[in-house]
Amino acid sequence: MPSQVARWLFAALAGLLLLSIWLSLALGPVNLPLADTLHALFGLSGLGAPASPQAELIVGQIRLPRTLLGLMVGAVLALTGVAMQGLFRNPLADPGLIGVASGAALGAALVIVGMSRWMTLPAAIEPYVLSAAAFAGGLLVTGLVYRLGRRDGQTQVATMLLAGVALTALAGAVIGLMTYLADDATLRALTFWNLGSLNGASYARLWPLLLVALGVALWLPRRADVLNALLLGESEARHLGFDIEQVKRELILCTALGVGAAVAAAGLIGFVGLVVPHLMRLLVGPDHRLLLPASALAGGALLLFADLAARLLVAPAEMPIGIVTALIGAPFFLYLLIRSRH
Repeated sequence: MPSQVARWLFAALAGLLLLSIWLSLALGPVNLPLADTLHALFGLSGLGAPASPQAELIVGQIRLPRTLLGLMVGAVLALTGVAMQGLFRNPLADPGLIGVASGAALGAALVIVGMSRWMTLPAAIEPYVLSAAAFAGGLLVTGLVYRLGRRDGQTQVATMLLAGVALTALAGAVIGLMTYLADDATLRALTFWNLGSLNGASYARLWPLLLVALGVALWLPRRADVLNALLLGESEARHLGFDIEQVKRELILCTALGVGAAVAAAGLIGFVGLVVPHLMRLLVGPDHRLLLPASALAGGALLLFADLAARLLVAPAEMPIGIVTALIGAPFFLYLLIRSRH
């Protein structure tokens, strides 16, 4: 891709991301003018005079944590989607193929139903226990998928894919059992969490995801060359001097950590890891040196626009963000399937 075109494309993506941030901070049940939004941001950062108490409260305590959460979740899901499509050498691959999303959903479902039926936790620590259970469930199922995919010291990608499908189905069955055991209030909480939401974001809950997101965003671009080599095939990448088994382990671990943390923070949000990498690949080409940063920018913007739609379409109520991303992603996925037939 010519450097001049790449610069213009990245400038457009950065502008789109800034627009999504501003709209996410300004629009909601109480709309804020652009000047008031910027004034509140400068006041909160200490770079300007304090804004009105109402604007600082809305921006600083409600919308800024939610916006930061959306940025990180969208970027992580898009980056891990690029990693999985590179690992499986399939543009229709998704981070959920290795079972991390279903494992995280299972961990969260066990805690949500368990707290309503068999134990009671203090309200202050309940969200953290839920997030920790989701994160642990995602890592556990991913570890099992990886173990099942190992044979004779080699990681069989096809076997790992089949193991991921099987364990995802098993996790879905257990989640269905938890849904059957749940009462009405718990069922609503379980359903809302399984459909994803940025509601309830707080600075305290951002830190674990921030650390994981920074790790994913800094590490994956360093593996752009080996991801490019994998496009040629595993044997060709080995001939180029890359340790493919080590790379597979690193990509799987990175995806498990990233998606596990994202699901633990915001629930299940589908199609971002599929749609964004594929769309960016159509725009910037298959070179992962460009594809990874472009996907991170587009993933954050897409999730903020989806969250904005979830907040405004049925205001004053709020729609789960997973519904919005599915309404965007499912038709796009069907388009890709039809296009691949030709």
